[in-house]
Amino acid sequence: MIVGLGVDLVEIARVRRLIESRGGRAMTRLFTDGERAYAGYRVDPARHLAARIAAKEAAFKALAGNHLARAIGWRELEVFARDDGGPVLRLHGRAERRAAELGVTRILVTISHTDTAAVAVVVLERGE
Repeated sequence: MIVGLGVDLVEIARVRRLIESRGGRAMTRLFTDGERAYAGYRVDPARHLAARIAAKEAAFKALAGNHLARAIGWRELEVFARDDGGPVLRLHGRAERRAAELGVTRILVTISHTDTAAVAVVVLERGE
């Protein structure tokens, strides 16, 4: 049974401007060490960071519904790549507690990007 669904679209140029104007401060606030390292090894880090922002925003939407969900921080949602390159969403802190409230047993995430935008969809499932 689906208990949460979220989708988000992020313009890569906007993320590029954010990195240029706010640099390390924004990077530290929005991304985990692993996410920053992953993007740093890519030819176009902004594209991969935009995809992670889209996935996190989609996850915020999927987890929405109460005060705990509204308090989830950016680094409590972490996007990393499996060995085959596919994305995985890992929850920490309040995000993990909110998922437990919803009875989440499976998290599905997909990410895609073009030269100008990144999109992500997150589905939260509860076993029945």
